[in-house]
Amino acid sequence: MKKIAQIILAVVIIGLVYVIYVQISTPIRFDQELKDRKAQVIDRIKDIRTAERSFKSKYQRFTGSFDTLISFVLNDTLELERKIVDEDDSVAMAMLKKSGKKNVEKFKIAVIDTIFAPKKLTREDVENFRYIPCTDNKAQFILEAGIISTESKVVIPVVECRAPYKVFLDTIAYRQNVINLIDDETNNFNRYAGVKFGSMEAGNNEAGNWE
Repeated sequence: MKKIAQIILAVVIIGLVYVIYVQISTPIRFDQELKDRKAQVIDRIKDIRTAERSFKSKYQRFTGSFDTLISFVLNDTLELERKIVDEDDSVAMAMLKKSGKKNVEKFKIAVIDTIFAPKKLTREDVENFRYIPCTDNKAQFILEAGIISTESKVVIPVVECRAPYKVFLDTIAYRQNVINLIDDETNNFNRYAGVKFGSMEAGNNEAGNWE
């Protein structure tokens, strides 16, 4: 009987140690997952923002369509300018002036080859813009664009792209941690519970909430 009691006590102790371990380690593991997954989401949403800004520079508006944005990056071009001769080269400048030409020429370059530099994106990277990382390409960023009028009656284009925490975090292994995080962001800090840039309510220079 005494031996049985000792075995039961040992099992209880092991169980308590395990519970304490889980209680201590779970928040640590969740914080690391949040950091890792959030970094991946931010990396992609930055590329989306870069593409949106480039689209606006050419078309004076943003787009709320990933199909349009992806096609723009993969198939469109941007018109840039460069100096024909070095302005410190007096001989070359004199000859250029004599020809009646301006010291500038325009040229076109593929969007994908220029806007992300020095970072290089593949065609597949761009085609996956719409998908939120860590979701096996099952969840998409929420992308909106439009026009608003400011208090001074100035009409401006706006854009907003977002990814909720509940979509890219592990809500099974860390269910309560995710619930607490979302509640904290929403109710205590009055912030969007996820990663986003831009705003459909005001012009904010496409600021990201991670910055």
